[in-house]
Amino acid sequence: MTDLKEGICLSALWYNHEQCCWGSDETTFEERDKCPQWKTWAELIIGQAEGPGSYIMNYILYIFWALSFAFLAVSLVKVFAPYACGSGIPEIKTILSGFIIRGYLGKWTLMIKTITLVLAVASGLSLGKEGPLVHVACCCGNIFSYLFPKYSTNEAKKREVLSAASAAGVSVAFGAPIGGVLFSLEEVSYYFPLKTLWRSFFAALVAAFVLRSINPFGNSRLVLFYVEYHTPWYLFELFPFILLGVFGGLWGAFFIRANIAWCRRRKSTKFGKYPVLEVIIVAAITAVIAFPNPYTRLNTSELIKELFTDCGPLESSSLCDYRNDMNASKIVDDIPDRPAGLGVYSAIWQLCLALIFKIIMTVFTFGIKVPSGLFIPSMAIGAIAGRIVGIAVEQLAYYHHDWFIFKEWCEVGADCITPGLYAMVGAAACLGGVTRMTVSLVVIVFELTGGLEYIVPLMAAVMTSKWVGDAFGREGIYEAHIRLNGYPFLDAKEEFTHTTLAADVMRPRRNDPPLAVLTQDNMTVDDIENMINETSYNGFPVIMSKESQRLVGFALRRDLTIAIESARKKQEGIVGSSRVCFAQHTPSLPAESPRPLKLRSILDMSPFTVTDHTPMEIVVDIFRKLGLRQCLVTHNGRLLGIITKKDILRHMAQTANQDPASVMFN
Repeated sequence: MTDLKEGICLSALWYNHEQCCWGSDETTFEERDKCPQWKTWAELIIGQAEGPGSYIMNYILYIFWALSFAFLAVSLVKVFAPYACGSGIPEIKTILSGFIIRGYLGKWTLMIKTITLVLAVASGLSLGKEGPLVHVACCCGNIFSYLFPKYSTNEAKKREVLSAASAAGVSVAFGAPIGGVLFSLEEVSYYFPLKTLWRSFFAALVAAFVLRSINPFGNSRLVLFYVEYHTPWYLFELFPFILLGVFGGLWGAFFIRANIAWCRRRKSTKFGKYPVLEVIIVAAITAVIAFPNPYTRLNTSELIKELFTDCGPLESSSLCDYRNDMNASKIVDDIPDRPAGLGVYSAIWQLCLALIFKIIMTVFTFGIKVPSGLFIPSMAIGAIAGRIVGIAVEQLAYYHHDWFIFKEWCEVGADCITPGLYAMVGAAACLGGVTRMTVSLVVIVFELTGGLEYIVPLMAAVMTSKWVGDAFGREGIYEAHIRLNGYPFLDAKEEFTHTTLAADVMRPRRNDPPLAVLTQDNMTVDDIENMINETSYNGFPVIMSKESQRLVGFALRRDLTIAIESARKKQEGIVGSSRVCFAQHTPSLPAESPRPLKLRSILDMSPFTVTDHTPMEIVVDIFRKLGLRQCLVTHNGRLLGIITKKDILRHMAQTANQDPASVMFN
């Protein structure tokens, strides 16, 4: 569908340009582009393949199809599944940390996100499909878990399934099963015990096997950007690789700040109320600017593939327009470094414009109301910068091969520098700068390209990008969006060493209303229903009496609601004035009293508790490792207050010299 913006395959309407021309007898890319089965829109409508009229007609149809795909995608998301927009990874991280977002992993979200992801990518917007595919995989895992009682009734088991689904999503998106497991471990999962590791490994294995069986790329390979370089990297190249890492870190810091500022402005102004208009405007600007430049007109994945590719003897791309050595007697794979021709210099200018275009449009595109991933756009920005740097180093080595840094490795007529390698390193560096991933990113990139020999340059660039990015802020883009959206996510990587006590953080505070509690046997059905309707708490502590304040247990709001509704339907004599009993033995009641309602079975008799003198460092550690939503504070068995995850986040913001009121929750 991406190539539908430029033309159509007459022999098979569902083929893209490359698939349409596979049956031709072409030997070069120029001949492939002229295959008779593929027709541009200008050729079909006005019968011209070249000239001003043909250019204008193709330009108009390109914009028309881009706007059509974008409008259809945002309309489906807005009407049927609002949760289908965005990347999905921030929400998956939040869900795996213990929070529940109802409907986010449902059937409608799965269906609409699958359809609109295709449309959004085909529209040419500066976004990718990899992040949304993780969301799609988690939707599948959540839906399948309901088929088995062991997982459907146990939230902890269900999260193990979601961790494995995240690994399978990356395995399918990149063809990188090991990278998918490490991505789930490093970036997504909050808890990752050993049994989850091998389950994630198995899920990624099956996903990769199915992908290989389908053979979506038509080249019998699992990876998307397979490269085959004929030159090793040399020690002096570490300096430009580290420079690319610095660029990646600066790009990541700039993107996070700019994108969060724009998304916050969208949330706080009227512009956010018109998501369809925003998507149409962004799609129109993208299409109008992208068409004149051949590198921005390309599908982003195809652009990255071209930038990664080394120049072979039959390549006709402008990036490979070098002045050939007339003394060469045969065609070989190992082509020596050559002076750049006019096509290379023209391509560099076009790539510089493409770099500026991608940087600006990615800032405004990520977060709009269509499925939008960040992996591919960030990799494209890094690949463009890396290819430019690679060509520059290549020409330096050619014209100044007698310099001391080149003299030992770059002899006259030798194939010394591989610009495609710089593109690969730049892609990893920019993606690392945005996400702050390290181990999983390096493994994903070398699985994605097959470039295991170049893992040291990848490691150097990724670590440099992380260090530079962390100098401007330790949050990656996903953590920043979690904070922007107000999800109660307690980052396990964030340190907390302040010497405050649980009594300093618990609620109620001095001027707050008293804590909403239930008594063991002194409340009626109406009293509990009124408390449920008047508050929005997740649950209520149960105490013996108002006087003693002795803690008995904790009752969840959802369990109370279901139990009361079920009792009214199935048990005779349960009315609003019926006494609710949480004790083991029902107290004696007057003969004329209505039948009591026993709810001890829904009571958590051993809720997590801490004393009022427990250091907050220990409390924070308990919340992180056990995934708690709340914790009760007691003193000698008497209930004093409650600490929720939101209270901890506000307190951590306060100790970090931030305004605690700025921590808003969705």
